[in-house]
Amino acid sequence: MKIRIVLSGLLVIGVFIITGCQKPQAKPFYDRPLPPGQLALRKITNPAEIPDFTNGCFDMSGMKTAIDRSVNYLGKPSSGQFFPYGDITRQHAVDSLKAFSDLIGSGARGARLNAAIVEQFDVYTSVGCDDKGTVLFTGYYTPIFDGSTVQTEQFKYPLYKQPDDLVKDPLGRILGRRGGAGQMTPYPERSQIEESNMLKGKELVWLSDSFEVYIAHVQGSAKVRMPDGRLATVGYAANNGHEYRSVAKELVKDGRISSDQMSLSAMIDYFKQHISEVARYTQRNPRFVFFRHEEGPPRGSLNEPVTAMRSIATDKLIFPRGCVAFISTVLPQMVRGRIYQNAYDGFVLDQDTGGAIRAAGRCDVYMGEGDGPGKLAGQTYQPGRLYYLFLK
Repeated sequence: MKIRIVLSGLLVIGVFIITGCQKPQAKPFYDRPLPPGQLALRKITNPAEIPDFTNGCFDMSGMKTAIDRSVNYLGKPSSGQFFPYGDITRQHAVDSLKAFSDLIGSGARGARLNAAIVEQFDVYTSVGCDDKGTVLFTGYYTPIFDGSTVQTEQFKYPLYKQPDDLVKDPLGRILGRRGGAGQMTPYPERSQIEESNMLKGKELVWLSDSFEVYIAHVQGSAKVRMPDGRLATVGYAANNGHEYRSVAKELVKDGRISSDQMSLSAMIDYFKQHISEVARYTQRNPRFVFFRHEEGPPRGSLNEPVTAMRSIATDKLIFPRGCVAFISTVLPQMVRGRIYQNAYDGFVLDQDTGGAIRAAGRCDVYMGEGDGPGKLAGQTYQPGRLYYLFLK
């Protein structure tokens, strides 16, 4: 899960001065909550408003695998509690996934595939942040860090397991901390957790850099390279129930890094030169993430593996889980070592969520594992459109 945060989990690490959808100097609007009772998706009834999917209908690499993972999730009884979504039942969602997979398997591409999609599927649009479909796209990834399962002089900054006194409801929402007499209180914020050493004995792995720990918290998962060369996956288990607060925004506000220079790389460089300031800034974010060991590739909030450029994270309280979607925005691309911003259209699966990804005007694109995808994720910050497809 990006808490994912971002991430899975889950952080906007690109440009962090949010301008709103219409007035550049206005307060942020991308996180505007939906009015009570309103769905995040609206069915498009005017054929002229249906997007041209053609540019996204050529490269279908990874789509069938990602679809199979969504079908597997929706086959679990626990997924039934999140449907129907409006007039979309769980079976309708499954049938839509399988029909889309069949279309890909037919060999149709380009304009031919676009025509088949328009003929067979209804198209829904996210209402976005402005009820006109504007969605802010950001990126997340799975970092790879050196680490150890035991504390050493080099590896002394821990990622923690979920504590026994953290209580969640059946949907995974954090209820609080259970006391000795059974009373429930809010779980402590990041600063109290770190300064009190209250989680001693719950260490999962140890990293060599305190800001790497924070990156893992925000992304929601990580690969850890052990001293023997083995790569271990640590994934999101839970959080302490507090709202996410952007450290990047705090750095910009304090004039440590200018908004036009803000990126993940800039933050890493800054904290390498100002090690004593790491806790000062990271503790301004009260959210704290707990991890668990996982086998295989990183998993999203559906407990299914996420696929680079095919998995997205949205607010799972308002979007349908596991379904086929289409994004149209601008994304970074690495060419000969340089990053360029290019128009991008592509099909994706809604398979993850994030602590910073809230409301109908936000979407996080999973970029993959390692430093390269990390650089791309850090440069992803563009408005666009988000659509979902269901069989007619």
